[in-house]
Amino acid sequence: MAGYNSSPALVLLATHCAVMLLLALAGAAHGHPPSAAGSRLSATFYDASCPSAHDVVRRVIQDARVTDPRIPASLIRLHFHDCFVQGCDASLLLDDDLPAIQTEKTVPANNNSARGFPVVDDIKAALEHACPGIVSCADILALAAEISVELAGGPRWRVLLGRRDGTTTNVESAEILPNFFDPLDVLQEKFRNVNLDDTDLVALQGAHTFGKVQCQFTMQNCTAGQPEGALENLDQVTPNRFDNKYYGNLLHGRAQLDSDQVMLSDPAAAATTAPIVRRFAGNQKDFFRNFAASMIKMGNISPLTGNDGEIRKNCRWVNKGY
Repeated sequence: MAGYNSSPALVLLATHCAVMLLLALAGAAHGHPPSAAGSRLSATFYDASCPSAHDVVRRVIQDARVTDPRIPASLIRLHFHDCFVQGCDASLLLDDDLPAIQTEKTVPANNNSARGFPVVDDIKAALEHACPGIVSCADILALAAEISVELAGGPRWRVLLGRRDGTTTNVESAEILPNFFDPLDVLQEKFRNVNLDDTDLVALQGAHTFGKVQCQFTMQNCTAGQPEGALENLDQVTPNRFDNKYYGNLLHGRAQLDSDQVMLSDPAAAATTAPIVRRFAGNQKDFFRNFAASMIKMGNISPLTGNDGEIRKNCRWVNKGY
């Protein structure tokens, strides 16, 4: 076979170029070029400094899901809620350290909802043991999201790495995260504000194909006698598997969340999101391909690189306070 004996250096270069091409196509396909900072991210960033990083993250998540099957869905949500607030900088992971740091964990979209922080702590501790001071908390969230999707039967993608951790939070921005009750036009605006389009919106909402939600946030609300914190499966068909059944639920009017069903039911959806919902419902490979591309785009939102930010020793605290 031609090229079978290519040198390792050429293979590494080809792999890097292929990943960067995927990033460029992910942006160009939806009309948004990759950011300058994002273009400095690389799937091979830790190959020399921490070659075991992916395996370490995967092992901790596999151990965690034995006792907490929800954890893959929880981890991908942390990455989403982090990137939508001043970029993918792990600001969501910071605890209160007043007056300098006010946590984003207690804003309405996160309070008693965002979870999985102890697992992130475990991942960080394992990485600090394997490669002290090398892997950022922001990259942990990106790796954990991809591994969680793959473990649940979803697509794989080469995660671009090299983010550094922020030293500030942005509670004001966190308070306007996309939420369960947003109408379609508000969702679209919030996604456009971070350079994500309607295809990204429909694809990324597809992460609701697994995981659970408190009944108080569902369209049906809680049944008689159910406490507000009672959990319901987001996908009643295959609740623990990452697949395209979520879109079939939308077609049958069985979405758990208003913010999901509006992608089909809103009057403006017919010309925007509804055709994409129908496309993904009929073609899982198409959904997987677009989901991976949209995750790469989302992970490219305003990352800190180079000498910006820091590599936290503990994901809950900036280094000067650790």
